[in-house]
Amino acid sequence: MLYVVVYDIPDNKRRNKVARILEGYGSRVQLSVFECDISDKLLAELKIKLRKKVKIEEDTVRFYVISHHTRGQVEVWNGPPVVQPAGSVVI
Repeated sequence: MLYVVVYDIPDNKRRNKVARILEGYGSRVQLSVFECDISDKLLAELKIKLRKKVKIEEDTVRFYVISHHTRGQVEVWNGPPVVQPAGSVVI
């Protein structure tokens, strides 16, 4: 499943740690936006790692689900293409 993970973290140190974690799970498409094509198991692992770094009372993290059915409907203007599932071919 494709997850779009966005965050708003005011503290530079925490924000950099969150970005480093997310880099291990997906592709950065904007400064605070990652697309992660991962399994439910990896999503649970990612959330555990993020919870250890995020301050819930100060920071915001959102997970948006993009299903396989709607992935083709994502429109991108002047940016990297939507992350494709492993083994897929784009023509």
